[in-house]
Amino acid sequence: MNIQTADLCDTHDDKVKVVSPMFGSYGGRSAFGGPISTLKIFEDNSFVRKALESAGNGRVLVIDGGASIRCALVGDQLAELAVKNGWAGIIVYGCIRDSKAIGGMDLGVFALGTHPRKTVKRNTGEVDVPVTFGGVTFVPGHHVYADEDGVIVSASALL
Repeated sequence: MNIQTADLCDTHDDKVKVVSPMFGSYGGRSAFGGPISTLKIFEDNSFVRKALESAGNGRVLVIDGGASIRCALVGDQLAELAVKNGWAGIIVYGCIRDSKAIGGMDLGVFALGTHPRKTVKRNTGEVDVPVTFGGVTFVPGHHVYADEDGVIVSASALL
């Protein structure tokens, strides 16, 4: 899938919402997209593992981590799990770690930044609920596309 968010905006301007620029690209796949699956968590990545253990089927896991920059919600082991199970990418409204290893994986990973500390494990959070950040609401089943120019969301598939 050849994803160019600028072209998608030009062609489908009435159908897309553009996320405020805030993310760095850390994965080995610089452009990615697919149906949205969401998590709403805070400094606890227990639900991230559970989500990535399931078949991704080309989906993108959008994690609302409350913009916390006090720990990492995704590391190399979880990213490897995502690759193994067919996820197209992960967007983290928070931090990741093991960025060098993740950079070598065939996975799109966008995050606010990096942090070396892991999370606590309290098994708390919400799965597949609408989450809002960057001026956009990510709804499970809608589609997200990301590349060097940014992140866009559409209620329907654009490619």
